[in-house]
Amino acid sequence: MDSPELWLIGFFVFILGAAVGSFLNVVIYRVPEGLSLLHPPSRCPQCKTQLRFYDNVPIAGWLWLKGRCRYCGYSIPARYPLIEAATAILFVLTYIVFGPTLQTLGYCLFLSWLLALTVIDLDLMILPNALTQSGVIAGWIFQGAIAFSQTPTWMSVVKGVAGAFIASVLGIWLFDSIRVVGSWAFRQDAMGGGDPKLAAAIGAWLGWPLMLVSAFLACLFGSIIGVGGISLGLIGRRQAIPFGPYLALGGAIAAFYGTQLIELYRGWLGL
Repeated sequence: MDSPELWLIGFFVFILGAAVGSFLNVVIYRVPEGLSLLHPPSRCPQCKTQLRFYDNVPIAGWLWLKGRCRYCGYSIPARYPLIEAATAILFVLTYIVFGPTLQTLGYCLFLSWLLALTVIDLDLMILPNALTQSGVIAGWIFQGAIAFSQTPTWMSVVKGVAGAFIASVLGIWLFDSIRVVGSWAFRQDAMGGGDPKLAAAIGAWLGWPLMLVSAFLACLFGSIIGVGGISLGLIGRRQAIPFGPYLALGGAIAAFYGTQLIELYRGWLGL
């Protein structure tokens, strides 16, 4: 494929990712509030004026308006275009790594789920059931679709979904066990109830080996940042911190590089 065609495809994927990122901003704001994702249409949170389509263009709309509502001058947080840009970049990276495949489509959706859950957990320290549970179901469907694309029989679909189901159960059991043992050891809640469900969703999308990789990476990142934050006086010893973002980061890295990390580990062990 010629370079101009690659740039054109990359631009299209970027635009698609930015549009999905714009929808994620709606998800991040409305799902924790129990609001509809479709009604009412996008509007200014201050003056409640419905936004025109040209005000709602991902990234460019915020830049054009200089981060302010056209109608009342309300300052619109910069995180809105940042989430749109982050989603667009993730889509492009996914396409670069996996090419024009069903896996690319699935992983773009998976990473969108992770990004939305990360921001919500950072904001409110919750992982809404509406997102974690739908993420699990979507992961089962994805694994069934991948299995069918490789071997177009119903038996392969059943095996793919069954494998995703087992990985989900392993994920939720693993982190439920960590939560129970940690709460007993530290005499306080060691982990929220949504984290095991997020682990189940990661297992559904990636399978149990990569779910374990993401769990290891999440614990590693959480330990490094937690210990570092306590040492620097930025985090209290018993201060609650969201674990969902570490799980999401571990899941994203596992999606891109989990297989290579497993092979590296096997080589280190001489297996």
